[in-house]
Amino acid sequence: MLPLLNLSTEPGCPSQELLALDAAFPVKISAPGGDNFELQVSWQDLVQDVQQVLMEREETNTRTCFLLHLDGIPLDPFAELRAVEGLSSNATLRIVEEPYTMREVRIHLAHVRNLLRGVDQADVYSANDGASPSVVAIVVGESNLTDVPSEGTRRKRKSGNGPETVPDCAPPDYVLPGCKDRPLMPMQPHPRDIKPVHCLKSMRTSSWNPPPGNRRMHGDLLYLDVVTAEDRRASITASTRGFFINQSTEDEFKPRPASPSLLSHSLIDLLNQLSPIFKKGFTALQKRRLQRSPLEQLPTPFPVYCWAVAPLEHAADCMCTDDARSARLGYDDNPVTQTRDWNEEIQATRELQRQNLPERLLRDRTIFKVHSDFVMTAIRGAEAVVDGNVMAINPGEDSRSQMFVWNNLFFSLGFDVRDHYKALGGDAAAHAAPALDLAGVRAFASLDVDAICCLGTTIVDYRGYRVTAQSVVPGILEREQRQAVTYGSLDFGETVQGSRKIVSLLDRSSKPLHVLRHKVLNENDEEVELVSSVECKGIVGNDGRHYIMDLLRTFPPDANFLPPLPSEDPLPDDAFPEPCKHFGFPRPYRHRLVSLRPELVEAFTRAKYAEFMKLAIAKHKSQLEANADGSDEKEMDNREVIRNACNAVGSVSDCFFDIRFNPDVFTPTVRFPESECESVERQKLLHREASAFLLSHQIPEFLKESLEHSAVILDGSTLTEFMHRFGINIRYLGTVVHALEEQKEQDCNRLHFLHRLLVTEIIVRAAKHLFRTYLQPVEMSTLSVAVAHFLNCFLSSCPTPDTHLATPDEGSASRNRRRSKRRGGGRGAPGAESTSWAQLTPADLWKNLAVEAQERYIFLITSEGIDQAVEKFGLQKITLLRELCIKGGIQLLLREYALDGRQKPAFGEEDIENLFPIAKHLWPPACDAQHLLQSAQARIQQGFLKDACDQTAEALNLYNNIFGALHPDICACLRVLARLNYILGNQAEALIHQEKALIMSERVLGLDNPYTIQDYVICALFAFTNAQVAKALKLLYRARYLALIVCSEDHPQIATIDSNIGLMLTAVEEHDTAQRFLDKALTLNTKHCGEMSLKVALSHHFLARNYAAKGDFRSALKHEKETYTVYNEQFGKTHERTEASYTYLQQLTDQAVVLQRNVNEICKNGSKPSIQPMQIPAPNMPYILELLNSINGIVLPTLSCEDLQKLKAEVKELEDMMNQEPPPLDVEALIAETENKEESPAGQES
Repeated sequence: MLPLLNLSTEPGCPSQELLALDAAFPVKISAPGGDNFELQVSWQDLVQDVQQVLMEREETNTRTCFLLHLDGIPLDPFAELRAVEGLSSNATLRIVEEPYTMREVRIHLAHVRNLLRGVDQADVYSANDGASPSVVAIVVGESNLTDVPSEGTRRKRKSGNGPETVPDCAPPDYVLPGCKDRPLMPMQPHPRDIKPVHCLKSMRTSSWNPPPGNRRMHGDLLYLDVVTAEDRRASITASTRGFFINQSTEDEFKPRPASPSLLSHSLIDLLNQLSPIFKKGFTALQKRRLQRSPLEQLPTPFPVYCWAVAPLEHAADCMCTDDARSARLGYDDNPVTQTRDWNEEIQATRELQRQNLPERLLRDRTIFKVHSDFVMTAIRGAEAVVDGNVMAINPGEDSRSQMFVWNNLFFSLGFDVRDHYKALGGDAAAHAAPALDLAGVRAFASLDVDAICCLGTTIVDYRGYRVTAQSVVPGILEREQRQAVTYGSLDFGETVQGSRKIVSLLDRSSKPLHVLRHKVLNENDEEVELVSSVECKGIVGNDGRHYIMDLLRTFPPDANFLPPLPSEDPLPDDAFPEPCKHFGFPRPYRHRLVSLRPELVEAFTRAKYAEFMKLAIAKHKSQLEANADGSDEKEMDNREVIRNACNAVGSVSDCFFDIRFNPDVFTPTVRFPESECESVERQKLLHREASAFLLSHQIPEFLKESLEHSAVILDGSTLTEFMHRFGINIRYLGTVVHALEEQKEQDCNRLHFLHRLLVTEIIVRAAKHLFRTYLQPVEMSTLSVAVAHFLNCFLSSCPTPDTHLATPDEGSASRNRRRSKRRGGGRGAPGAESTSWAQLTPADLWKNLAVEAQERYIFLITSEGIDQAVEKFGLQKITLLRELCIKGGIQLLLREYALDGRQKPAFGEEDIENLFPIAKHLWPPACDAQHLLQSAQARIQQGFLKDACDQTAEALNLYNNIFGALHPDICACLRVLARLNYILGNQAEALIHQEKALIMSERVLGLDNPYTIQDYVICALFAFTNAQVAKALKLLYRARYLALIVCSEDHPQIATIDSNIGLMLTAVEEHDTAQRFLDKALTLNTKHCGEMSLKVALSHHFLARNYAAKGDFRSALKHEKETYTVYNEQFGKTHERTEASYTYLQQLTDQAVVLQRNVNEICKNGSKPSIQPMQIPAPNMPYILELLNSINGIVLPTLSCEDLQKLKAEVKELEDMMNQEPPPLDVEALIAETENKEESPAGQES
C-alpha cells in the first residue's frame, strides 16, 4: 500500500504527488494454465484498469470473467492500487475465473467477436466502437529503408557525411510542383498482400433459446450454433461454469454435455480444441494484432468519420449474435446494462470531492468517461429519432413539433414549435438556439461553480435535421413546465419569475461572465431581479438540485445585427460608431439571437481596462503637477480620479473597474422599471462599442496576424478556429473579406490565400444550409440519388445532371405513408414534397446560394455556376467537395471524380456511401494537466528546457490517467514533448513521441486534418535527423499531397513543405528533383511573404546550395547575391548572417573562377592530366539539419563552454539568494518605484 502523501490542495503544483502516484512498479500475473509474466502498473491505476489491460494482452486476452486475487483475497475492481492492503513491488496477482452471468456471457461474446474481426474496415469507416483509420505505417513501410538496403536502393555514396545507402527518393507524379491532378485514391493507401483470415464459417444464437426452466436450474444461460471451417456443426452451451458442447441438433433438443464436452471457461479455448483451422487462424490474428501499434487499435472517445472511403464488399459476419444485430440495426432488445440515469451521473460526478490531486484526477476521469458515454448514446439516439425508430411522446402532433425520450435522454428537433421563436426569426432562430445554449452550458461548465447544475447537452446534425439531446431533469416530465420554472421566463419576458436562491447562485458566475445584475418588470408590473437573460430558466428538480437551462443569451447580444424593429423609434445618425457605419451596420440578420463571442468580450474588457488605467494615470499625473506648482491647498482625491475613469469607460461601478453587460437590453418584449432606464441606455451604448470594437480592432488584428503567418490556416476548420480566437463570429466572413480587400495592394496580394479560403468557406457554408433544407423532405429510399443530384448541381460542370429517379408504385407509397405515420410523423416520408428535390438545377442552386451568402455572410456572389466561381476566385473543386462533405456529413466512395466533365454528371447514386452525424458537445478539461502544461510552457520561455521537459512528461501522465490513450489534448502534449526532446538532443525519443502524436492525430482528428499535416512535416524532420531519409521523404510527400487536397498549391504552407523536401533531396544528391521543389518554394515565399523577407532569403540560399552541388556556380552566385541583399537590408553588414552569406559568396566566386579557368584551358589545349578536377562540395548534413530547423521554427540552444560556466554560476547565485531569508518588503519604496515607472511612456504602455 502506498504510504500517506503530503497532498497539495492547489491545482498546478502536483510535483511531489506525481512522483509517488506515477511511479511505475512491476507486479507478477499468474494466469490459469499459463506461465507467470510481469506487468508494469502505477499506484493511481484502478484494479479494473489492470483487468482491462489483461484482456488486451496476448497471454490473457481470451478471458473476460475473472477477478484479481492478492494472497487469496479478491480485489475490488473499482479500488485504486494505492488503496490495496499488502500490495507492493513484485507482488503476485492471481487471475481467478468467476462464474458467468447472462451479462458476463454477452460481454464475453462481444469480446470474442472483436478478437475475431480485428479492426474491420467497415467498422473503421462507420466509426463503430470507436474505430478510426490510421495509415502512417502503410505510408512509411515497416522496414527502415535507409539502414537496410532494399529493392528501392539505387547506389552507394562514395563520399560525404550523409548516410552511405541512398534510397530511391523519387516522389509520386501527383505531388510534383505544377501538377494539376488531384487524385483521391492515395488518400487511403492499403497494405499489400494482406489476406483476410477466416477462423469460423458462422456462429449464431441457437433457435433453442431461451433455456427452459429446468435447464436454467442446471446453469444454462445461452445456446450457440457453430459451423467450423471444417464444416463441422456443433451446439455450444454457455453456462455459469463456462462453455461446453451439448448434444443438441437443429431438429432435436438435447442439452446434456456431449462426449467429450470440452468444458472451457473461455469460448476461444473451446473453439481451439474443436477446430484446428480455428486455432491456426486465431494464432495468425494474434500475430497480426501484435504487429500493429496499440494506438491504432484502441477506441477513440468520440466518433471520427471519413468523408471518403475505399470500396469494400459487404462480408457476412461470422459472429451474428443478437447483440451484434441489435446494435447495428438501431435498437437494443437485450442491453448489456440497465438504462442509465444520465442526469444523476452527470451531476453526481461534478459533485465529487476535489480537495487534493487524487480526488481531482478521479473526478476529471469520471466526468470525462460519463460525458463520452453520454455523447455516444446521444448520437445513436439522434440517428434513431431521425430514421424513425423511436416513438414520439406526442405522436398526435405535427412531426416538426414531436419530442422523444430514448434511453433516459430527451430529444427535440430544431424547428420553431408553436411560433415560440416567431418574433426572433422563426426556424432560423430555432436552429441557432441549441448552439447558443450549448455555448452557455460550456461557459458554466468551464467555471465549475458549485450548486449550479446544467443539463447534459449534445447537438447532432443528421440528414438535414438538428437534434438536441439533453439529460432529463428529475420530475420535469411529470408536471407542467410553467409550474416547474421558478426563475426566468417562458415567453421571452412577458411573464417573469424570480427566485432569490437561484439569483444568489448565478451571482457567483456573473463577474467572470460579465453579466450585469438588473431588474425587469413582470406581468403584474412588479420588479424582478435577474442575473442572466430573461429566457434563462431556473428549475428545482425532484432531487433538490437547482438547474438552469435555455442559456441562449449567456453572452452579450451583437448590436451590429440588431437594427431597430419597425415598431421602435429609428436611431439617430450618431448612435453607432464610425466603424459600424463604414461596413454598413447595423443590418438585419436571419434571426435576432445574435451574440458576441466570449473571446471578444474578454478582449474588449482588456482594452477597456487599458483605457481605464491610461485615464486614471493621466488624471493622477495632472494632479501631481498641480500640487508641484504650489497648490498645496488642493488635496489629491484618488477616489474622484477612479470615479471619473470608471464613468468614462462604462464601468458599472464607480469605485473600481468592472465591465458587465445586460443581455436583455435589445429584447423588445422585456420591460424595465424607470430606475433602470438610465442604466439601459448606458448598456446599449456599451454593447455598440463592443460591436464596433470587433470591426475596428479585432478584424484588423486578425488580418495582421494572418499577414505574419503566426498560425497555419489551411482549411475551414483552422480558419474558423483562428477567427474565434479573435472573437470574430462566422457571420462576419464577408466583412473580413471586405476589410482584406481594403488593405494595401501589396498586403492584399500577400493575403490572396486567405481571400480564397474565406470565399471557399462562405460558399461551402451557404451550400451546407441549402443542403440541410434540401434533405429534409427526401424519402429514405431516394437519399443517395438526392445527395448525388445536389453534388452534381453544386460541383459538376455538366449543365443538365440527370436524377434517374425510380418512382415507387402507388400501393408501396401508401404503405410507406401509413408506416411513417405510425412511427411518429416520419421525417422524409413519401409525398408531394418528397420528390421536389429532383427539380433542382445548377442555375437554381447557385442563385439560392448567392442569396444565402448575401443574407448570412454579407458577401456578393455574381457567379452563375461552379466554373465561373472557380475562375473568378481561384477555387479548387476538390477542396469544395471535401469541405461540403465534412460539414454536411456526406461519405463518398473513394474514386476519381471527373468534376470538369460537361457530358456526364460527376456523381452517381452508388458514389454516396453514407450520411454520418455531426455532433457538437462539451470537451471536459483535465485541469491539473492543463496547469502543468502551461507551467512547462512558461519554463520554456524562461529557458529551463529540462524542467519543462519533465513537467510536460508529468502532464502527459495526467492526461493519460484522465482521458485514456487517445485524445486531442494528449496529441498536443506529445507534440510539445517531442519538440523539447529534439531541442535537448534526444532525437530518438523525439521521433518516438512525434510518431505517437501523428498516429493519434489521424485517429482523433482525421486523416487529412491540418494538424495531421503539420505532424507529418515535423515527424519527417525528426526521422531525417535519425538518418531515416526515405521515411522522412515519404512523410513529406504525404504531407504535400494532403495539403494540395485541402488548400491547393498556392499556399504558404506548401512553401514550407517544399523547402523541406528540397533540402532533403539535396542531402541525397537528387539535385534536379530538389530544384523543382526549391523553385516552387521560392515562388510561393516571394508571393506570400514579400521579396525582402527572411523566408525568401533562405529560399535563395537553398537554391544556391543546390546549384553549387550541381556545379552551376553562375546560378548559385545569382541566388546567393539575393540572400546577401536581404540580410544586409534586414540586419546590416556586421550581422553574423550577413557575414556568413558574404563568405559563401566569396567561396562561390572562387569556385566559379577555377571552373572558368579549367574550361578555358580545355578549350585551348584540350583535356590534360595536369588539369585538376573540380571539387564539388558534398552536402554537409549538420548544416542541412540547421537549415531544416530554421524553416520549421526550431531553434537549438548553442552555448560555448564559457557561456555554460557563466550560466551555472548565475544559477548557483540565484539558488543561494532563494535560500536566504527574504528582506522585509518596503511598501513605500515599491509604490515610489511604481509611480516612477508610470511616469515614463514605457511604463504607461506596459
